[in-house]
Amino acid sequence: MPADAQNRDDAQPRRRVRYRGTHPRTYDEKYKERDLAAHPDLEARLHAKGQTPAGTHIPILVEEVIEALAPRPGEVVADCTVGYGGHALQFMRRIGATGRLVGFDVDEDELAKTRLRLKQQPTRVSLHRSNFAGIAKVLGAEQLLGYDIIFADLGVSSMQIDNPERGISYRHDGPLDMRLDGRLQRTAADLLAMLSQRELADALRDFADEPDGDEIAARIVTRRATVALERTVQLAELVMEVKKVTPSGWRRQQGQVLHPAARTFQALRILVNGELDVLRELLRLAPYCLRPGGRIGIISFHSGEDRLVKHAFRAGMRDGTYDRVAPDVIVPQAKERAYNVRSGAAKLRWAAVV
Repeated sequence: MPADAQNRDDAQPRRRVRYRGTHPRTYDEKYKERDLAAHPDLEARLHAKGQTPAGTHIPILVEEVIEALAPRPGEVVADCTVGYGGHALQFMRRIGATGRLVGFDVDEDELAKTRLRLKQQPTRVSLHRSNFAGIAKVLGAEQLLGYDIIFADLGVSSMQIDNPERGISYRHDGPLDMRLDGRLQRTAADLLAMLSQRELADALRDFADEPDGDEIAARIVTRRATVALERTVQLAELVMEVKKVTPSGWRRQQGQVLHPAARTFQALRILVNGELDVLRELLRLAPYCLRPGGRIGIISFHSGEDRLVKHAFRAGMRDGTYDRVAPDVIVPQAKERAYNVRSGAAKLRWAAVV
């Protein structure tokens, strides 16, 4: 082939890989959703249908968080789960150039993206690859006397859920990994292979309120005796078998009820990442890391998390640790639930010191 013909071929845009059907289904096929800058009308169309574009994250209860925690110019904010910086940006716009934001996240990939996003703001920012149990140690490293605001959104980001390689979602086939922090040694597949039936059943009850936890745990132990559970689709199908739901039957109900495997995946993710232990440590340390007049707010997504937060705040009121707590749990309004279907389970509680 002549060189000029070869150059003309190289200059032609490569055709995308075609997908079956009329709409993309897998994460890789949703290339437009992962490049919204090139497809500006797509985001609004997806939100109108209550869908979150693949590879993006919508911060939850933003107005309520700002109203409850009332960030002011010059204050120091600890965003304990900075993620892609949705809440952090709102804090930064209010604390301004004289304020300071200290962010925490264990996900190295997301932290790198967030660092680029937040550096566009005038607020001084420092980000740490750490879970929020490290908030006290960072005070010394940053030469701070305390935080004016401590905030944590305990939900997993949509970017982590949508990426099948993370193994967090029952909707996409991928390795049963579920580690939010790649430095952790044991994956979800490892735990499924080693935990006893009783340990699995306890986790399903304690971390997800799964009513069929005993049956699911028994089926896991029986299945792993003949085949290793290493893929998300294997676990999702196993749970659906226990619940006597077929994939086609679920698709007909979709949008009306929780996915049959949702609670199992939630419990396993919490177990892999030790999420409740880290939350307990945050609740223990937070009052000692707040400056006078400081506020703490936590968004939780299941009853186990919410119980820990509620009991810690109420105990703090009784013993004088906290001066004020939220009189009632704060949940998303109907408009937000319609715009962002993943916000439905969110619960916000806050407390303040004298």
